Amino acid sequence: MEGRAVGSVARAMALLDALAEGPAGVNALARRIGVNPSSASRLLATLEAGGLVERDPGGPYRLGLHLVVLADRVLARLDVRDPARAQLHALAEATGETATLSVPEGGQAVTVDFVPGAGSVVSMARLGRPSVAHATATGKVLLAYTGGEPPSLEPYTERTITDPARLAREVETVQAQGWAESEGEREPDLSALAAPVTGRDGALVAILALQGPARFTHDRRRAVLPTLLEAAAAVSRALGG
Repeated sequence: MEGRAVGSVARAMALLDALAEGPAGVNALARRIGVNPSSASRLLATLEAGGLVERDPGGPYRLGLHLVVLADRVLARLDVRDPARAQLHALAEATGETATLSVPEGGQAVTVDFVPGAGSVVSMARLGRPSVAHATATGKVLLAYTGGEPPSLEPYTERTITDPARLAREVETVQAQGWAESEGEREPDLSALAAPVTGRDGALVAILALQGPARFTHDRRRAVLPTLLEAAAAVSRALGG
């Protein structure tokens, strides 16, 4: 029988899919999956015993909490680099700039993957390099979504934000709009955009960013911003966010 579906399992899976649309009684569920009510009742009783569905006495069936346990185990196995890798390639190809992936670690955002742009002059990222919280787009997203504080406001260039009040306003702007940017704040000729990747609980899991040399102007950043936001949303969805 290898390779052939087991009918009762397939019907049980269909019941779970039907309940994902909302709570329902036995007869309604039987009609949705095309079986008689007695078959649906037996399947539901088995799923209820396993915690996959539940109901109040006499009430409609709904999805059970054991599904949350199973989902958490699946999500815990996911390496954020796996669902992000395709998006990094797509971003680099679509924009010509270097796409990076960073993760929060010890109050910093550390680069764990990147794909260089295809231009003749590109900005190269370095694996393991932490972002400066107050002087990079990625660092500003970290501050906005974790509530952290930069260890110092050291000036890297004449454009680095060194005033605490100004940085606080910048972080509030990032929180409100859902993305961050920097222009010559860590390195004179380096500009960047960054967007958060969130998990199922809404917490920051990673940060997707684009960085480029002088050609990555304000207008160019605005032009590619929707592409970056769509990529970050896609990775968030892949992680259950």
